[in-house]
Formats: sequence, structure tokens, C-alpha cells
Amino acid sequence: MERTGPPTRLSGLVAALAATLLAAAGLVATAPAAGAADAELARNGGFEAGLDGWSCTGGSGAVVGTPVHSGTSALKGTPAGSDNAKCSQTVTVRPGSAYTLSSWVQGGYVYLGASGTGTTDVSTWTQSPGAWKKLTTTFTTGAATTSVTLYTHGWYGTPAYYADDLSLVGPGGDPVALPAVPAGLKAGTATASSVPLTWNAASGANGYHVHRNGTKVLAVTGTSATVTGLSASTAYSFQVSAVNAAGESAKSAAVSATTTAGGGGGGGDLPAHALVGYLHSSFANGSGYTRMADVPDSWDVINLAFGEPTSVTSGDIRFSLCPVAECPNVESAADFKAAIKARQAAGKKVLISIGGQNGQVQLATTAARDTFVSSVSRIIDEYGLNGLDIDFEGHSLSLNTGDTDFRSPTSPVIVNLISAVKTLKAKYGAGFVLTMAPETFFVQLGYQYYGSGPWGGQDPRAGAYLPVIHALRDDLTLLHVQDYNSGSIMGLDNQYHSMGGADFHIAMTDMLLTGFPVAGDQAKVFPALRPEQVAIGLPASTQAGNGHTSPAEVTKALNCLTKKTDCGGYQTHGTWPALRGLMTWSINWDRFNQWEFSKNFDAYFGS
Repeated sequence: MERTGPPTRLSGLVAALAATLLAAAGLVATAPAAGAADAELARNGGFEAGLDGWSCTGGSGAVVGTPVHSGTSALKGTPAGSDNAKCSQTVTVRPGSAYTLSSWVQGGYVYLGASGTGTTDVSTWTQSPGAWKKLTTTFTTGAATTSVTLYTHGWYGTPAYYADDLSLVGPGGDPVALPAVPAGLKAGTATASSVPLTWNAASGANGYHVHRNGTKVLAVTGTSATVTGLSASTAYSFQVSAVNAAGESAKSAAVSATTTAGGGGGGGDLPAHALVGYLHSSFANGSGYTRMADVPDSWDVINLAFGEPTSVTSGDIRFSLCPVAECPNVESAADFKAAIKARQAAGKKVLISIGGQNGQVQLATTAARDTFVSSVSRIIDEYGLNGLDIDFEGHSLSLNTGDTDFRSPTSPVIVNLISAVKTLKAKYGAGFVLTMAPETFFVQLGYQYYGSGPWGGQDPRAGAYLPVIHALRDDLTLLHVQDYNSGSIMGLDNQYHSMGGADFHIAMTDMLLTGFPVAGDQAKVFPALRPEQVAIGLPASTQAGNGHTSPAEVTKALNCLTKKTDCGGYQTHGTWPALRGLMTWSINWDRFNQWEFSKNFDAYFGS
């Protein structure tokens, strides 16, 4: 029978004596003994100081108060898309020395490792959902190694993991000096909402902080960055500091840059807070037909639903009024056009909305692109419209395999749509109003997934609107994402949010106004839109779509985003009193519901 209890003191002494004699004879190897210089080298391994000293990919790391292994804090890492929620820090070590790395972890798959050791990099992992487990590994540094990177991460597509009491024990390296102050800071060509910056590499730096008007706004590893989310026609001051394990250098000499005027497309004469609605003009449903002349003054932008293609790939868009057999109270074409002119004379914008639930549009060829431009132009000219609303749904937009960067798309349906809209904008000039109404699947889901993903297999439509929005952001008047008919979507807090309440609208809108790394890639950040370019899309009644939000919850969402009150458990990344307003599906359904939606808007903004 195997002995399972602890050895007696005598047997322990005998074993120790035997080991000593064998070692002296050169018959066994002995582990390096801990030297007097051994020390705890991990900085803030218990996360009691937040994420100080740690860098987490894609904003995936957060400090939580429960569960913890000891103390009051622990790390929570949430994988998203192709981001495995890797949190790391670089520490100074001594060449040719032995180290022990350990951490207490909890989660489905949790990894602990060290890279840059100069010998064999190490990692270990465990499955420990619901219980703390200690991971330990050892390594020896190379003859010229003076720093290593410690890390922990989860696994793709799995729930959050936790880590606490991360430790690296071994001899400390020589003290690291603060990096030099960056020099050569220059501002490039500004747009209405962004300023590109470049600078020279600083000696001893392993990263840089970018400061706007004295406040840190970006952390990067290279020597360039673009500051986004700026206001038009505004002067800004920028500085850069260098960072390494010892801390942060002084800030560089400041450079100034002024953003350009305007931008954001036509519609500059829209009210500060606008109400957008879709008018069922070409079809009838349970909401009934509403004549253009009967649309109340509350509505600032009226989107005619819908212009639809003769076939999915033709690009040939047609629009006509609802047939009398379907809509007995439909007005004549002449009366419809006259009512449009009357709405416009009152300062309203009337657009043709292309697509909708049943209007799949795929501009897969340049011929389809050119036909789209000519056919949309005919509709705009015939009815005297102010511009275009893009409501491509279903399978209209998708990304080809290998099309992985929203900043330089290659998929024909994306490239041709961008080209077509730019052609229309050039034709009609600065007053051309451009709006978009994508679903959350095509925009905010891009925080986790983009196209078919780096290994294929994902839905190629995920995030597919992002390259269109980005390429047209300086022509875009309004983006009103449909915060309805949606599944749960992960917000910037790395938590899932579900439609129907203020929380969903707050989280989804915060993403648009803050910007986010696409598929968790910090090198591919979708820049923030300006608040005056953003409206929240909601259904006007319970019959209009899934995810109806009560007036009280709509008010909470507006309060949070414009005043930072009533935010509930979600913390926004800013306050945006210039948020443009609300969009709804639809004017007809709002009329059916006794104008509840528009009355709430008017009451909130004092119309």
C-alpha cells in the first residue's frame, strides 16, 4: 500500500542527507536556490490599484470586487471576437537568472505565461470555472535578456475569466530610467473631426501617451496616432509623453491644430435636435396609409419608404406611390409632390429611403453601381427630394473572405456602394442629405466580430456597414442605427445588452460616440462619430417592431447621453448634449399609436 501521509521528521532528514551526498557526487541535478536578491517583481499583481501597470487588449480588462482570491480586487478579462482578452505587463529582469511565475485564476480557459525570456517562452493553462486554482511555471532568462512580458488571457468566444495575486519571483534587474521626452511632434492634415499626429521615437520608451488640451486621450506603441471625435472649426493643443516600466516622461512641446469647418454632409440647417421618421409611401400595412400633407410639423426628416430594386443585383431602383387598391386614401402624384414642397418650405427634409426589409440591394458590379446612381438620381429629381437614406438590410452588404480592414474595404458590394454615394454627393452638392439606418448586427456587433473573421466561419455580414460609414463619415448627415429587432449586443463595458430599455440605447449609442476597436483589434479602431451625426433608432409602438421602448425609458436614455443622469449601471465615456435626436419606424405607426413617440420627443426637447 502506498503511503499517503506526510513523511516523518526523521525520514525527511534522511532524504535531505541523501540528496546532499548525491549532489556532491554529481549524481543528481539541484534546482537553483533562491538568492538573497530574489524579490517580487510583478507590479500590482493583486490589482488593488486597478489596472495600473497592466495593458489589456481591446479594452477587455476590468477590475472587479467579486470574485477575488485575496484583498478587495481581481482582474476580469472578457474575450470578444478575435480578442482573447490578453492582459500583460513588462518587467525588468536579470540575464541568466531563474524565475517563478504564478497566479490564482478562475474561468473556463485561463492562460498564464511569459514571453521575451531569451530562452524558451513559457505558458500554462487550466479550466477552473467557479473556483480559484493556482497556475505556476518557471523560466530562465537568456544571457542578454533584461526584460520579459508577463501575461494572462482567456480563449476566443468563451466567457470572462478572473486572475488575482499574480506573482513573479526572482532577482530584479538593473533600475530602468524614465524614457526620454518625445521630440518632433507634428500635426498632419486635419478633418472636421480628427487630427493625425506623428513624432520621433524616444530613447527607452515602450509606449506613448497622447494628450489633448492637457488630458490623456490615447495610449499607443508606435510613433503616430489619430485623435478622433473632435468638434468642427475648433483649435486643439496636443502633446505626447513616453512610457516604460519606470513610468512616464514629461510631456513634449505642444503643437496646435484646428479642425476644418462643417463636414457631416448636408442638412446643416436641421434643428439642433431633430426627429426622423419613415413614411410608408409605397405600401400599406396594419398602420394605415398617411398622406404627406398629413405629416405633423414635429417631423424634421421624412424618409420615403421605400425605393426598391428591380432585382437584387440590378442596381435599378424604382419608387412609386402605394396602389389605390392597397391604399384607398392615397393622394395623386401631383398632390404628393406639392406636399413635399410644402414640407420643404417649412424647413423639413424629405429623402428617398432605399432598401428596407424586402428590398435587397447588392451592387456587385460597376454596371450595377452606375445604374444605382442614375436610377436614384431620377427619383430625387422627379420628386424634388433633399437626399438619400440607405436602409440596406438582410444580405445586401457582406464582406468577402480576406476583407478584414474596415479602413480599406475590397468587397465589391461595399466598394461600389461607397463610390455610388460619393458620386451622388458630388452631383447634388453640399446640401445633399445622407442618412443611414443599419441594424446593430452590421455596426455594433463589429466590436466582437468582423466579416467571416481571421479564420473564416463567421457570418460575413457582421460589421459590414462599418466600412461604408467610415468612408462616408465626412458626407454623412445622420446615422440612426436600428436599436430594435436585435439580439443582445456586447457594449464597451464587455457586457451584453438587450433591447427594450434605456440601457440598450445608452450602450449602443455610447459605442458610436466613443469609437471602438473592430473585432477587438486595437490597431483597427472605428473612430467616434460627432454627436450631431447620431440619432437613436426606435420603433414607434409595440406593433412596429420588437424592442419597443416606453417613453419613460426613452427619456432615461436621453438624460444619460446628453446630461449623464439616469444612466443606471452603465457608465458612458462622455456626455453629448449635441446628440441630434431620435429616429423611428415609423410615422404611420406613431399615428396609429396616437402620436405617443413624437409627443414625447417634443416634450423632451421643448418643441
